[in-house]
Order: sequence, then structure tokens, then C-alpha cells
Amino acid sequence: MKKLVFILLTGMGVDAVNAQENTLVEPLITDRPDATESATALPKGILQIETGAFYESYKEHKISTTVFTYNTTLIRYGIISNVELRVGWNFEEESVKHKSNSQNENSRGFSPLLLGFKTTIVQENGWRPEIGFLGHLYLPFLASKDYKPETTGAKFVFAFNHTLSDRSNLGYNIGAEWKDDSSEIAYIYTVAFGFEITKQLGAFAEVYGDSPENSTGSLLWNSGLTYLISNDLQIDASVGRGITKGQDLLLSAGLSVRIPTNKRNK
Repeated sequence: MKKLVFILLTGMGVDAVNAQENTLVEPLITDRPDATESATALPKGILQIETGAFYESYKEHKISTTVFTYNTTLIRYGIISNVELRVGWNFEEESVKHKSNSQNENSRGFSPLLLGFKTTIVQENGWRPEIGFLGHLYLPFLASKDYKPETTGAKFVFAFNHTLSDRSNLGYNIGAEWKDDSSEIAYIYTVAFGFEITKQLGAFAEVYGDSPENSTGSLLWNSGLTYLISNDLQIDASVGRGITKGQDLLLSAGLSVRIPTNKRNK
């Protein structure tokens, strides 16, 4: 956990300097720390970096698994109106312990590179939600040996957002993905409720999961807080676990910074 705190504090120090000179009127909208993707694509000429770290633990039968992800960086950039480019890369360290024979298996390295886009299809209007679409590829050729699949993975998501009041909103996703050399499609879903406690402090709670075609699905929950240091800089922390079998604990913390690269957006 000391490594996690060090990485977050170091990143905050660098990003805060950049954010102070590039402030937009509206607070940034992020795709972390929850599993629910926002429906809002970045405007043209806006660069947004969302990074953090998390810890996961699993226990099933006589096998215990812990995962540290030290870098969950997602880089988003508005290339044209209502379309953003997305690049993401994780650095992970995993430990698997077999209690039956006292054997340990350790792996570490970069996950497949995420490359994709997001576009806002429809703006919110009364009962009609804001609707976005995301398409991603998981490219195996840049992954470390321990995490390198043989085939390219893919994911697509339709994202929806309803404004419930001046201080609350509801977001949800539906989609599907193929990854980690799986021969079956996994249908994915999320539902998240967000609430503004103060102008700077927000809270959220969500449930999310997947439903593979030929195997048992999972259902999990996650909740946490976000804090706006400025309109262009946000930090977050969250906790979660599995509702069905699987994840025992999830701890996450991170930050997001928005950087205008076009003078018209400053």
C-alpha cells in the first residue's frame, strides 16, 4: 500500500501544476473511479488524463489471489466535435497462493494496450437521456509476457445518463466484450447513482457485472467519493466487493486532470 500512496502523491504534485494554468468554466466529467462510463465525449482540443491504483483480493476454494494495479492510466483527447480518442495501459502485479500444496504463482507487467474512441450520439432532452457509444480494442502485442493473450480483444458499450435533479444523476451502461482469448462473448452492464454533497465533494454507488454466454456471471458493488480541487483536477477513492462469488475486496484511489491544448478552450 505504501507504493500506491507514493504513486498517487507524486502524480498529484505534477498534474496540479499543469491544471492551475488551464481552467475551464465547467468541472471535468471523468470515467473513473466507477465502472460506469460517462456518455459525454470530450470537446475538441481537450486532453484529459485519468490515473490511479487499486488493490483486489479473491478467494475461492483453496486458492487466494491478490492483485495490485499500480497504474490505470487512461488518456482521452477530443479530436473532433463529440468524438474523443482513448488510450489506456495498466501495470499489474498478481500473486496466487494455493493452500493445498503451498505453491505460489507470481506475475507482473503491462496489460494489453486499450485503444478506442467515445462519441456522444444524443444530448439529454427532458425524459430522453444523454447517450454515448464507446468502442475499444485490447491490443496484445504491447502486453508483457505474463499478460499477453494470443488474440485481440474487443469491447463496445452504450452509455446513458439521466439528470435527476440539480444535485443527482443516474448513469448506466450496456454492452459486450471479448478478451483474454475467451471464445465466448460476455454481456456487461452497470448502474450508478451520483450525488453532489457540496460543490467540490461528490459521492456515488453502483452495481455492475457481466453475463458470459456459457459460464457463470458476476455481480459486484462499488461506492466512493470524488473531490474537485479545481474545475480541472479531481481526486477520488472507492471501495467495493463481489455480491456473487468472486471479488472479496476492492480498494481504489486516483486522480483526473484536464488540460486544454487549444487556446480557444482556455
